[in-house]
Amino acid sequence: MNRYKTQRRVQVEESQTPKYDDDVQDEEEQGESGMRLRPSDINVTEDQEPFMGIKVRRKASLRREYRGDYLDVPSRSFLMKILQKQGDKQVLFADKVLKFTSSGKMKRRILMITDFAIYIVDPDSGALKRRIALAAVDKMCLSELSDNFFAIIIPTEYDLLMASTRKSEIVTVLVDATKSASEYELEVVFSNRFEYNASADDVKEVQFEGVEGGVKTKIVKK
Repeated sequence: MNRYKTQRRVQVEESQTPKYDDDVQDEEEQGESGMRLRPSDINVTEDQEPFMGIKVRRKASLRREYRGDYLDVPSRSFLMKILQKQGDKQVLFADKVLKFTSSGKMKRRILMITDFAIYIVDPDSGALKRRIALAAVDKMCLSELSDNFFAIIIPTEYDLLMASTRKSEIVTVLVDATKSASEYELEVVFSNRFEYNASADDVKEVQFEGVEGGVKTKIVKK
């Protein structure tokens, strides 16, 4: 199913890694376009298709090869125990990310994606903080700029707002995994303003603005 609304094609020079505002907030404890753009260049790989024509991507991001498991999960017993307890065997992606809490803190977390679920793990304690079935994910939200932020929208729970330099790979993995598991094509929305539920009753809006040298990001309570 093709649900993308193709927007303008934009190219920019690689910008500096954006700085996070002090007022950035997101959840912790507790649109309009989909995925599948037509490639705008014959050299575009299939993995890059979701971002061509809408997402302004860094040149380094376009050249980066996807590895999937950046943590060598089989060598980390605490992660293997979590997966074995849940019955998951195939790890599609694993890396450390920044996760934003509803109280306004940024916390380092391990993000694992399998063919059935998303896992959020505390790298210090090794505790599983959250498991989200892929079937529960409704869509992903990203800006049109070269920042590292992305939101995973889960209507039956509260949402996830995270940041990673491997955002493009995370989006691609989630879209492919969702489609393989359920034949459902995950919607990916590109907008420089989007809302997410930081908790059950706390709605926030993430705002992005291109500035000299990078991207200014702000999160405000709705």
